[in-house]
Amino acid sequence: MRAIKKARKFIETDPTSDVSVALSKLILALENEQDFSLKPMYDLGMDDFNLLIEVMKDWRLDRFYEGKTKAISIALQAGQIKS
Repeated sequence: MRAIKKARKFIETDPTSDVSVALSKLILALENEQDFSLKPMYDLGMDDFNLLIEVMKDWRLDRFYEGKTKAISIALQAGQIKS
């Protein structure tokens, strides 16, 4: 299961837990391209800490694929213009 999906399940199950609060803040910071304090991460257990790291990795990977998809779309459109 992808980390972002795991994060969503954590937040849905217990939105007030420390890990859910940290995940929510991290996701909102990533989405809004804002700063995120690492302090809440260090207060979590190792498994929860690793989940936040995995969310960041997935988020970055998804941004790469989104950019790749847009580039392919533009390339296809440009190819149709020349045809």
